[in-house]
Amino acid sequence: MDKSLIRNFSIIAHIDHGKSTLADRILELTGAVDKRTTRAQLLDDMDLERERGITIKASMVRLVYRSKANGKNYILNLIDTPGHVDFTYEVSKSLAACEGAVLLVDAGQGIEAQTVANYYLARDNNLKVIPVINKIDLSSADVPRVKRQIENVLGFSEEEIILASAKENTGVEDILEKVIEVIPEPSGESAHPLKALVFDCRYDPFKGVVVFVRVMDGKIDSSTQLKMMNAAKIYKIEELGVLANLQYTKIPELSCGEVGYFTANIRDAREIVIGDTITDNKNPCKVALPGYRTVKPLVFCGVYPVNAADFPALRDAMDKLKLSDASFVYEPETSQSFGYGFRCGFLGLLHMEIVQERLEREYNLNLILTVPNVVYKIKKRNGSLIEVDTPSKFSEQDLEQALEPFASLLMIIPVDSIDPVCELAKSRRGTFVSSDYLGEDRVKLVFDIPLAEIIVDFYDRIKSLTKGYGSLDYEFKGYLPTKLIKLDVMLNGVVCDAFSSLMHKDKANFKARALVDKLKELIPRQVFEVVIQAAIGSQIIASQRVRPMAKAVTSKCYGGDITRKRKLWDKQKEGKKRLKQFGRVEIPQEAFLEVLKI
Repeated sequence: MDKSLIRNFSIIAHIDHGKSTLADRILELTGAVDKRTTRAQLLDDMDLERERGITIKASMVRLVYRSKANGKNYILNLIDTPGHVDFTYEVSKSLAACEGAVLLVDAGQGIEAQTVANYYLARDNNLKVIPVINKIDLSSADVPRVKRQIENVLGFSEEEIILASAKENTGVEDILEKVIEVIPEPSGESAHPLKALVFDCRYDPFKGVVVFVRVMDGKIDSSTQLKMMNAAKIYKIEELGVLANLQYTKIPELSCGEVGYFTANIRDAREIVIGDTITDNKNPCKVALPGYRTVKPLVFCGVYPVNAADFPALRDAMDKLKLSDASFVYEPETSQSFGYGFRCGFLGLLHMEIVQERLEREYNLNLILTVPNVVYKIKKRNGSLIEVDTPSKFSEQDLEQALEPFASLLMIIPVDSIDPVCELAKSRRGTFVSSDYLGEDRVKLVFDIPLAEIIVDFYDRIKSLTKGYGSLDYEFKGYLPTKLIKLDVMLNGVVCDAFSSLMHKDKANFKARALVDKLKELIPRQVFEVVIQAAIGSQIIASQRVRPMAKAVTSKCYGGDITRKRKLWDKQKEGKKRLKQFGRVEIPQEAFLEVLKI
């Protein structure tokens, strides 16, 4: 394959700026799908993606396009990427396998926070970026204003910007012609020893683990004995091919610059590491590719099966999910309330929600999630520093200083929303850093803010305050000192570790009251009284009671002496007292989900 006729590119944008729709039009234009049988979001192969209208995983497809400029047939390897801040790792994986990127900007909304973040991500990977203003057919489109934003914020000239409407199929051909003209051909030499990057994987029940690779140097054929350089494992190829027309298509070899897949009868999902380098076992390359930076999870929570017998199935499901989501981390843990489960790390709350839904849908599991926490650091009096990602690890003994993670928060909002947004950020312990006007009606705000304050509902609040026009992106900054306490919830005097959480001291009273009030609503009435208490150490700071269900034990008494009724009431009281000591409080699963929102 002549590598001068290969172009590897990605589509990047803020969420809901039209990436998937543009990918659909490109697939139709290149004849990869039949227009009669096509559907929306062709590259989004998960039901969850189509239901929510968002891209969760990066998807790759190989296309053939005949250029109008020179009449040559080009191989285009297109990688569609997510737009939400929680899935930035998927974007970085995709960009490592490309030479260029198409940057979409909504003609109505203009530049958003993830637009800027993804642009700099592409620049950091030394990619050629093609700016495109999409959705020019909308009645709310303001193309001159968005052009000025792109020129001022991103530094492009007006001549470089392409106008398009993926929905109306306008400008799509211009984008492909620009991709061929501007994006360079792949680097590397076919004569060099094989060096290929593992940039994605997925599990197929018939093929086993399907490994997607980008060949940087050399070539792969069906007789090549592959070696994973970091894992130090050797494999014999069972099937080699490309994803042409959204189908697995076998080919005899993958040459330098191409993107494809292989299978090697790999059944254990843990054998493959995303970002590993593949080489020829007989003629290996000397230096491995740098791979991907290790992503540190920002949000942690416990995941437990409702039925304890499902624990082995949950472990297998997490191994397989890890294949397609390298940013997801987990380790076994035991809870007093739920038994055996896993402590899982996520990049954000949406990421946590998506992983839960995928585990429940794809692997038919019923799960309970505990209250999410960020990772704190505890400095002890002996000078040692430990990481605390769960309340059970926190102890005030030998505590000298507590440190909590801070993030640099970038928000792009309408000018008339500055006051309420700044008030919200300050109420969440944020510190103002800078502001920069992006034209007449948009402003960029930067705050330093504790990560724990933004992971749950901050994005929803920003959307409400800005009437849907605000956007945000955040980046981990470092650890700073804080006043940290552990808030425990007790049900009838027994600590329920699923509701325990770590938080700033100033927030404890408010959250404790909100927590016990919400649990009073959610815990159904039992045959005995349930006392709900929130405590810091031995100090009770909030309390509520759930009244027991009443049974008219005297209904069979018709008249007679009052002592007979009192005898029945006393007997009932003793029974309820015994039940309160030995009975188990039933907590509905909705209670755990509702607590996340407090």
